[in-house]
This record gives sequence, structure tokens and C-alpha cells, in this order.
Amino acid sequence: MVGEDLVPDTTSVADSKSGSLEADAETVYEYHKMDMPLQRPVDAVFCLCSLDVRVARRAAELFLEGYSDRILIFSGGVGKLTQGRFAKPEAEVFADVAREMGVPDEKLLVESRSTNTGENSFILVQKPYMERRTYATFKKQWPDPETVVMVASPRLDWRDYPDAGNPHDLVTNIMVGDLVRIREYPAKGFQIHQDIPDEVWDAGQRLIKAGYNSHLP
Repeated sequence: MVGEDLVPDTTSVADSKSGSLEADAETVYEYHKMDMPLQRPVDAVFCLCSLDVRVARRAAELFLEGYSDRILIFSGGVGKLTQGRFAKPEAEVFADVAREMGVPDEKLLVESRSTNTGENSFILVQKPYMERRTYATFKKQWPDPETVVMVASPRLDWRDYPDAGNPHDLVTNIMVGDLVRIREYPAKGFQIHQDIPDEVWDAGQRLIKAGYNSHLP
């Protein structure tokens, strides 16, 4: 079946799943995961595709639960993390998951490059540890206060998130890199400003010093 669950990942850099570093990783993860309340109906459920097909399932669930009856958008091409892993663009893989779950073809918009819609309210569906950066980026692109942007993700705690397809070290590296981007990118005009509590920033710095530095900007 497309997008079936993979076994949990239990490996990490230099066996660094010591209590202190795991606590730091959880701190950064929980900061990125915004847990926003969702309102309905919205014009579109907009799914940002990636290597994690659990995100496709969450997007389809939201659509089938009635958060939108108009359109479910999947956007994503071939990224560096999915090249060689998927036989076709991410958006097409994710759309297959939605079809298997019962979303009608006529309600799907599959964009294997990018999309620019005229909708005014969105639920953006992303990986848990990319919720905040996704929100900050979209609010920069759609600053109109009339545009309602909410983010959602698979409902997974840190201890349950890493699996064979989304390994612990890869996820930790990405979310530490995104923490730095959240601080630096507003000055570049890429995102709106987001406050980072000192304890979150310090946790990220400790993870960088421990070797989680491969996705820094």
C-alpha cells in the first residue's frame, strides 16, 4: 500500500540519544510544532510534499473530515531527499495516498512544480517540525490580514516521529537548521519574524555542537 508505516528509527549520531541531547531535540521539535487550532471551512487544504507520506495521510484526513469541500492541493517535485526514493514527483506520490483514502480525483490539484492559487484561507499540512517555518514563509508571501493561514501536521510526539523513512539524525539536522533559518531569514525577506525562546535557541546550539550541523544555512 502506498505510504504504509515504517518501523521506528532508533539510531543517532555517536549514540547521542543521551538524555540531555534527546531533551534538547524534543525542545526544538515542540517549538517548531505550533499545534494551531483549525477552523472550518477553508478554501483549500494545501499539502507541502516531502519524503514523509504521513503528511499526505493527514492532509487527506482533514479534507475528508470536512475542513474543505473544495480542493486538496499537493505541491512538490523531486527534492534532494526524495530523488531515487520515489519513482515519480512527490505530489503524485502524495495524491496516490489521498486517492487510496477516498478523496475523489476531481477534488485533487496536483502540482509537481509549484502552485499559486487565488484562495483566501488555507490549512497548510506539513511535517510537524516544519510547521513554524512553513507558517512564517506563507505569512510573508500572503501578508493580507484577510488571508487566513493555519498549519497542521501528523499528530506525533517527538519520541514517535522518527522512523526508517525519516531517521532520527536526518530529522534532527533539518530541524536544527530550520531553527537557525527562523532567526536569520526574516532579515533576508523570506519569512516573518518569529520569537525564539532562549531555552529553545540554547537547545539548538547544543545540538549543533554535538554534530547536528549538516543542514545549517
